[in-house]
Amino acid sequence: MNSANEMNVEFDSVAKNESFARVIVASFITSTNPTLEEVSDIKTAVSEAVTNAIIHGYEKGAGKIWIRTVVEDRSVYIEVRDKGIGIADVKQAMEPLFTTKPEEERSGMGFSFMEAFMDRLEVESAAGEGTVVKMWKEIGAPAPHYE
Repeated sequence: MNSANEMNVEFDSVAKNESFARVIVASFITSTNPTLEEVSDIKTAVSEAVTNAIIHGYEKGAGKIWIRTVVEDRSVYIEVRDKGIGIADVKQAMEPLFTTKPEEERSGMGFSFMEAFMDRLEVESAAGEGTVVKMWKEIGAPAPHYE
């Protein structure tokens, strides 16, 4: 019987830390023996969540980002948290192609990518209080069978 293993990391909200975040989470989940595709999916989802915190949460200003990762057996839970400006309308923000920064050529696909690459996604946010992105993935889950 395996017990949960947890990692908590705090880092500055600067663009160069996005790659650090992806690598540290990917390294931490190796005990689940993920496929290269599963690692890539998780790295992409983490990248999108951290980038959103940097670009939108702190509007490229100073702040901290926290990542909590929990591995239990083959289940991975990842939480990316910021204390930035928050999201006024989470439902709208999660719509594909919606962006608050079109002048910066933001695609508005961050949450869509997170949903596509993870098994489950939840976003909690309040204006002025920050955002928490919660993601789950089961490693080794059978691929969907289509007929």
